Amino acid sequence: MIWDDFFEQIQNHYKNELPFVAYRKPNESILKCLLQKDSIVHDVSDFTESGFVLAPFDNKDKPVLIPIDSAVLLNTVLPHLPTTQDTGFVQAQPKNPISSEKQKQFHIQLVERAVNAIQRNDYLKVVLSRKEEISLEESSPIEIFKKLLSTYQSAFVYCWYHPKVGLWLGATPETLLNIQGNRLSTMALAGTQNFRGTLDVIWQKKEKEEQQIVTDFIVKSFQSSVSSLQCSDRETIKAGNLLHLKTTITANLNPQSSNLKELLKKLHPTPAICGLPKEKAKQFILANEGYHREYYSGFLGELNFKERTSRNSYRRNVENNAYAVIKDTSDFYVNLRCMQLKDNKAFIYIGGGITKDSNPEMEWEETVSKAEVIKSIL
Repeated sequence: MIWDDFFEQIQNHYKNELPFVAYRKPNESILKCLLQKDSIVHDVSDFTESGFVLAPFDNKDKPVLIPIDSAVLLNTVLPHLPTTQDTGFVQAQPKNPISSEKQKQFHIQLVERAVNAIQRNDYLKVVLSRKEEISLEESSPIEIFKKLLSTYQSAFVYCWYHPKVGLWLGATPETLLNIQGNRLSTMALAGTQNFRGTLDVIWQKKEKEEQQIVTDFIVKSFQSSVSSLQCSDRETIKAGNLLHLKTTITANLNPQSSNLKELLKKLHPTPAICGLPKEKAKQFILANEGYHREYYSGFLGELNFKERTSRNSYRRNVENNAYAVIKDTSDFYVNLRCMQLKDNKAFIYIGGGITKDSNPEMEWEETVSKAEVIKSIL
């Protein structure tokens, strides 16, 4: 489909207040969209459904699904987009300094409470976040989505809308889970510092320990459900103007001892966006953050899509078709670096992992740096 026609259909769907999701996977050129034919809110019950799922942080709440059977699927090829041009399609009002100082003091005190609890051995790690509100003179989600696409080419970029749920956009660097047939892969992503022109940086003990906590949790969560589990060496990756530590984890699923619903229940929320022990950390978050995360730090992506693969890509087309295999694939990403648009306001969500060595003032500054990643789009 032609690029302009693709976005015209999305825009018309949005004007008619019908649900849709448009998205592009990391480092890919294919842009996809599901246009739901009705305005029903479809829930995910057992993860045997097929469609695009948006799941909240609190896994006691049901994920929302745009089902393939109730939607039109569109594809287009992403053209080369400028990455440095500022289109200026939306103007943010200056931040209220009094409100900002209150936010800062609240977050610093929150981190102090978490550090004290960790030092008492109540927790090993807690991930704390905040919600920042920006008033907009104009908000065009489709134009914001286009700018996200051109700015964050190595991220999972999306625009998700349901008139009865809300409007969310983001560019997340973190994979929660990818499953192709019986092959599984995920990543342990944690630790943050500003990008200053090189990936050759020194990581402090706090960041290394935080990232190792996430890796160990994922490995332990998978042990009873997988075989041939492998962890890559730890590496530094760039996401926007930030650097993170990443370990890639791969394994084979054991069909007789695992299903997708149970696997996600074990994995989500991970220590990268919640903490450890998981349930105790989650209760601390829900009781102390002072706002409802909703879909921030939840997950989203393709659920049980059909993917056709050939045994040998160098064979002639006829032979390729004969040996092609259709596999169920699921591809989920953690909903980070995201925003919610509502009533000409952008609500930006940012957070960071707290351990016994965390410095409250520095943790605040980290959230400021992360906020700049997504605010640069506005």
